[in-house]
Amino acid sequence: MKPLVAVAIASLFLLEPPRFTAVQPDLLGTGGNLVNAWADYDGDGDVDLFVGFNGVANRLYRNDAGTLVDAAAATGVADARATRAGAWGDYDGDGDPDLLVGFAPGPQSVLKLYRNDAGKFTDVTAAVGVARDSGAVRQLSFVDTDGDGDVDLFVAFRDRPNVMFRNDAGKFADVAADIGLADRRKSVGAVWFDFDEDGDFDLYLANMDGDANALYRNDAGKFTDVAAERGIAWGGRLPNDSTNVTVRPCAADVNGDGHIDIVTANYGRRGLFLNRGGGKFEDASAAWGLDIESHDDACALADFDNDGRLDMYVNGTVTGGVSYRDYLYRNTGTKTVAKFGSAEVVRDADGAPMFLDRQNIPAIVDLDCDGRLDFFIGRIEGHVARYEAIAPGADRFGLIEDHYEGIEIIGRGGTPPPVGTQVRGTQYAGTRSGLRAILP
Repeated sequence: MKPLVAVAIASLFLLEPPRFTAVQPDLLGTGGNLVNAWADYDGDGDVDLFVGFNGVANRLYRNDAGTLVDAAAATGVADARATRAGAWGDYDGDGDPDLLVGFAPGPQSVLKLYRNDAGKFTDVTAAVGVARDSGAVRQLSFVDTDGDGDVDLFVAFRDRPNVMFRNDAGKFADVAADIGLADRRKSVGAVWFDFDEDGDFDLYLANMDGDANALYRNDAGKFTDVAAERGIAWGGRLPNDSTNVTVRPCAADVNGDGHIDIVTANYGRRGLFLNRGGGKFEDASAAWGLDIESHDDACALADFDNDGRLDMYVNGTVTGGVSYRDYLYRNTGTKTVAKFGSAEVVRDADGAPMFLDRQNIPAIVDLDCDGRLDFFIGRIEGHVARYEAIAPGADRFGLIEDHYEGIEIIGRGGTPPPVGTQVRGTQYAGTRSGLRAILP
């Protein structure tokens, strides 16, 4: 069985940035993609990809040994509705991931939950209690907030209080108001992780239009916003400025010290906040070269060049007639000094700029389990694109083949691990440690 999560380890610092080569451009030629969400829906050991579009039929790309095949119609998830969010989670605890989709408002529910039965999907939205007749859905997360062993469901809305569905034996009830998560601010992004390292999942919430971000500390299933006291309420952007927003937060151990840090993709200055342990954050935006004005829609952290350090991709938006560029920051740090190097324009295998149109959330995963990260990005104008990373130094010295390891992560009872699950490891004969989290 191929690994569900793959980790590529190399022992050479690569001076050359990775390049990317397009894969299956004919299949992936439809524009208007807004949503990417990956999981092993058919249980064959490799990851598959759900893609939501802005009005044409959604797609579910089945991964057949690294080759993508559209199986949406055959499996029952080819909705031709404007799609705004998507997430996988095993809500019924039967060992396979189910699919939740968020749509733009229309005559039907803006949420749709598909139960996965051996790779075929059934609409159970009304039966399990998650139907909503309106709302601007922006972020979906399956996460076990109360520690009872099943995944609950968080929904961030752009235009109304957020919702937290508690899962009781596969039935859902909205408990957001009772536990402190019915935030009325204009929420657009959310990431769950254990920021204070007390064993439960906390929430960092990105808000728009001059609203401060939130950091909800989880205390036995009750949530308190501690963003202001932890110094991360604005995510590096200007306070109380309606033109400055946080669109998407990312969480990962960027400096390899064993604590999960926060990166914010903003309209305004980008932010990086290093977790110094116990949930105490240090603003490292300027020190790491991120304290610059930008208009970003998303961030993603992954080791593109296989040197053991997390690099960062940020994608620019289109606003006011300006198309902001995408950039790839390489992590040029060492064990004692970690920082991002100068931003490079993301380029293809021929050296040409890769992304020139507006994009949305990327999906980054080793689809063919060859030790190189595959990069799936949705374009608003143009087309959907899948790229495979080429790290020239690693290929030249054979490091990917010789230093590639696979890790399979299994949750309780053999089910897929929930969002927020953290994996700790040590690289390079004990010289570097790191922490990874499974994030939405």
